[in-house]
Amino acid sequence: MSAKTIIGGDVSYRVLDAMDAPHRGRILRLRVQSGEAPPVKSLKGSEMCATSPEGVTCRFRVLDFAVFGGKPSNDRLARSGRIDIQVEELDKTGPIGLQWDVVPA
Repeated sequence: MSAKTIIGGDVSYRVLDAMDAPHRGRILRLRVQSGEAPPVKSLKGSEMCATSPEGVTCRFRVLDFAVFGGKPSNDRLARSGRIDIQVEELDKTGPIGLQWDVVPA
């Protein structure tokens, strides 16, 4: 089963904030732009693709969730449309930054 099948191919996100993670990878704060928010559990381990405003693309894997604002949940994601994730960039075209668009790979 591909990541697109698991997390739904019709959802897209926008990067609201991006920073280096303390130990590895980057932390991205995403907001759902269109489509229905998938179950939180389906995001972990999925591969996604980010596209910069200039058209640069970067594939990444979701490693875990950042819990700055509390534990992520399906209800919270559906209500707020926001989630903080820790990612590992798979391409050398990053780092992923503000205003990048994100879709399932």
